[in-house]
Amino acid sequence: MGHAASSPPPVQPTGKPTGEFKPFIPADQSPPEFTAKAVILGSIFGLIFGAVTVYLALRAGLTVSASIPIAVLSIAVFKKLGNSTILENNIVQTIGSAGESVAAGVVFTMPAFLFISGGEDYFNYLQIMTLAAVGGVLGVLLMVPMRRALIVKEHGNLAYPEGTACAEVLIAGERGGDMAKTVFAGFWVAMAYTLIMKFGRLWKETVSYVTSSTGAYKNATVSSDVTAEYLGVGYIVGPRIG
Repeated sequence: MGHAASSPPPVQPTGKPTGEFKPFIPADQSPPEFTAKAVILGSIFGLIFGAVTVYLALRAGLTVSASIPIAVLSIAVFKKLGNSTILENNIVQTIGSAGESVAAGVVFTMPAFLFISGGEDYFNYLQIMTLAAVGGVLGVLLMVPMRRALIVKEHGNLAYPEGTACAEVLIAGERGGDMAKTVFAGFWVAMAYTLIMKFGRLWKETVSYVTSSTGAYKNATVSSDVTAEYLGVGYIVGPRIG
């Protein structure tokens, strides 16, 4: 009777009980978190991935999240510079991915304003910087009440697969591993691919096929860009979406 009257444990979407939430860092421990080196490294990654996001968004029309790559790179950089805590690495990936998110917000709105204004007079660096700063501040302020509603109260009900994967990366980095090798290997392969394509000219950046001037489809053109950024995005989104 007493067991039947008790409230059921929280259940994940898969139907499995989650039990009581236990953070990786116990509440009675206070390792370094919001440190100067974490803020500086996060800001550097935010600038780098923000620039990459703007380029990719304007060229491919979509962006990819930078949380997991930044988490892996943060672990690798701090291992070279010295030790770091999992909370410092989390600060780095949070700042870096926030820079990427703000850049995505700007790049998907400013071109629309440029088209509406009808010219380049609207393209003002101060206005763009102000838009990015205000958008970032509003995002942080809105996240304060949303965190308790969507993360604390909905723990066990909402899966958050990307956040969960990023947390697992940070935990694996805390325990040791060579995850960064894959990220750096992809970087060097992409650089070699681009250099061979642009300077070696072994293949064209845009592959095109034009039909003949006769037949059902006269002078129809089918083209595809085979650049490193498109191949990377295609690998991430998969062949069905691609």
